[in-house]
Amino acid sequence: MRVTIRDVAQRAGVSVSTASRALSGARPVGTELTTRVTAAARALGYRQNRLASALRTQRTGTVGMVVPQISNPFFPALVEAIERSLSGSGRQLLLCDAQRDPAVEAVRLQALADRQVDGLIVAPVSAVASADALAAVAAEVPVVQVDRYVTDADLDWVGVDDAAGLRLIAGHLADVGARTVVLVSAGSESSTGRSRLAGFGPAAARHRLTTAEPLLGEYGIDWGVRAADLLRARGPLPDAIVGGNDEIALGVVRGLRAAGVRVPDDVLVTGFDDAGFAALADPALTTVRQPHALIADECVRLLDLARAGGEQAPRRIALAPTLVVRASTTRS
Repeated sequence: MRVTIRDVAQRAGVSVSTASRALSGARPVGTELTTRVTAAARALGYRQNRLASALRTQRTGTVGMVVPQISNPFFPALVEAIERSLSGSGRQLLLCDAQRDPAVEAVRLQALADRQVDGLIVAPVSAVASADALAAVAAEVPVVQVDRYVTDADLDWVGVDDAAGLRLIAGHLADVGARTVVLVSAGSESSTGRSRLAGFGPAAARHRLTTAEPLLGEYGIDWGVRAADLLRARGPLPDAIVGGNDEIALGVVRGLRAAGVRVPDDVLVTGFDDAGFAALADPALTTVRQPHALIADECVRLLDLARAGGEQAPRRIALAPTLVVRASTTRS
């Protein structure tokens, strides 16, 4: 006997329309009701006809997401938070990795649009080279940028306040006695590389820290290791090294340790993002924590607003980070 939506509604103790909305994600019905209806559907073995639902509602109940590189530890945590935020309305996430290549990114974006996703959440590979592909796909489907953004597209963006994060780091380093600092970060290809470079100098000046010439490369452990060697070759090491993200900071620690430089006894090191490994590093990294859940909720909210229609200027939401102090800046 074929299980119908009416059977699911009866088992969950809700109306047929509520059950339908909960399973389709067409309109939010609340987390508790969605969970109840989903459990009833699973118990009865009900399988929704997604194609018929999409034709009827003009929605597929799916959201696409493209990240620059899923191996970057920051992005899995963000993806998980967005999946959790979407699940409250019964929607699913389709994830693509751009492999740090704007050309691959463009193909992934169009593939998701062709699948008629209800919206796209994108962390662009490049502040410049990603702009055309994002603008093109935004003409077909609502787009929200997350963490990173392109410079020449009028699109919504949600991320962390990088300048505020660097002020937290600079204030902490000054409090623990640092007087000279240097930034080791990514170059200008990504917007986060640009904004963290722009925010570093003013943050250091605010706390009367003397800065050396920044070293700019790419987000990754290997660059951090190499940067540590470059800093040693450049002359006396600074009191503190600020990594543009946690991977860079971990690489710096490894490079310094290989050369016999102790962290934090000889040099303080900080990161940015609070990736999962930051607390497990040796020493554990002092870093800036991004509010993943809040970022995810804002991305989903903006997508829903965009689908609701109406002309509105692009929204830019920079959320406040927090500082997590660990052993890499704590001297005994």
